[in-house]
Amino acid sequence: METTNFDTLSQAVNTLTKKGFSEDFKAEEKHIVALYSKREYVPEDLVISESFRFEGISNPEDETELFAIEAKDGTKGTLVMSYSAKHNQNVELIKKIKIQ
Repeated sequence: METTNFDTLSQAVNTLTKKGFSEDFKAEEKHIVALYSKREYVPEDLVISESFRFEGISNPEDETELFAIEAKDGTKGTLVMSYSAKHNQNVELIKKIKIQ
């Protein structure tokens, strides 16, 4: 896994997009969905190739993690997970994705 550091989430997303990670993923109840192509994946079809953590300046609920994800079918994209109580990602499903 790469160890690049970014100051902001948007810098990291922009850099990953330039590297071909153009899809947006969301971990729903039973699948991880590619929001543009509408493809559904199970964790076994995906690999996390990079991850970046961003901490809030004063509020721990502002913590966010960005994952660069590659699918077996060649789809590459990002998944953003907030650590606030208001996030809408299936954390348990994300934990099942293999880290490269």
